[in-house]
Amino acid sequence: MTAQTLAIDFGTSNSAAAVLENGRVRRLQLAPGSDTVPTAVFFPADRGPMLIGADAVAALIGGEEGRFMRALKSILGTSLFHESRLIGGKRRTLADVVTAFLVTLRERAGAQAGTVFRHALSGRPVHFHSADPDRDAKAEADLRACYLAAGFETVDFLFEPEAAALAAQAPAKLGLIVDIGGGTSDFSVFRVENGKVRILASHGLRLGGTDFDQSVSLDHAMPLLGYGGSLRRTFGNGLLPVPNAIYLELATWAKIPFVYTPESRRLVADMQKHAVEPAKIARLATVIEEELGHSLAFAVEKGKIAANSGDYGARIEMGFIERGLAAPVSPASLDAALAGFRARLEEAMAETLRLAGTGAGEIGSVVLVGGSSLMSMVGAAAEAVCPQAEQSRAEAFTAVVDGLALATA
Repeated sequence: MTAQTLAIDFGTSNSAAAVLENGRVRRLQLAPGSDTVPTAVFFPADRGPMLIGADAVAALIGGEEGRFMRALKSILGTSLFHESRLIGGKRRTLADVVTAFLVTLRERAGAQAGTVFRHALSGRPVHFHSADPDRDAKAEADLRACYLAAGFETVDFLFEPEAAALAAQAPAKLGLIVDIGGGTSDFSVFRVENGKVRILASHGLRLGGTDFDQSVSLDHAMPLLGYGGSLRRTFGNGLLPVPNAIYLELATWAKIPFVYTPESRRLVADMQKHAVEPAKIARLATVIEEELGHSLAFAVEKGKIAANSGDYGARIEMGFIERGLAAPVSPASLDAALAGFRARLEEAMAETLRLAGTGAGEIGSVVLVGGSSLMSMVGAAAEAVCPQAEQSRAEAFTAVVDGLALATA
């Protein structure tokens, strides 16, 4: 690789870029004063220029008219990624949107570094899609095509936990990287030999912070909008369950923009007519009509973080839907909502050790990486699998891009 290689961590929730200069990592500020930017875009309704990162989030929170999109990485490898739809007053595919994001990233990085980047080293999860090799390969092909369309002449990929291992200052010779991002969880067993990192095995699954948010939303917020309720039959006696699909989509970051359709509005109107608790469905109608799905998702995320920090008075504030509306979320209820995910993480860590031919007792260091690794249940899961290991945290949001930059040497 040449000195013109740009290291890029294109993440589900956040993205970062860096270069290697004189053997040292230099993170490039893609926004003033920040080493990372939210992987989010906003298309103003007046067909103004696309906004990215914190500017996109500010436009949404500020109530500007337009289309906000986040977690686009999770759509890679699916047919939805290439479907054309009206976004920002123009027919676009999600591939076009990701390409436009990468164009902006490349231009900002080039302006910071004083060069034009033609080569990229990108991180990628071990598995974009669990147990689906064809879709996994399609996801990488989709992302590669976006990089090339964004103006890069070449792009190479490195597993994200392996990049994080290169950047880890692990105190032990044998360690485990636990990288929990917005959309995937990835693991690498590594050995430090003569000051160099050797990867013994890597493993991953499609599970991340957006899944945690979805579970918290469905358990705490969506019941206030009628989720789990009942409908009266049009003819005859008895009750029917409220349909789940619209709630699942509203609780899924990547699918929120596609809920605001005439079909959804008609469905909700019919649900409200037959609901046993019509006031709750009326709240759902408000969310759909006023396009408040992302505001709700941010509120859930904020409540989740507060409860994770031990705040027993944490709430998911939903006053933008109805004055005074809120859903309490406690550390205990958060743990209950995420219990199934902890079991899956423990199984994946154990499988990584098996692939490496390593016993849990041999692991001297567990390094937690990624924004979602800040969830207390992640550390608890790692301790359950490797109880004798020393646990440490790398730079949660930049360890992967640091390692990618080191790998360009």
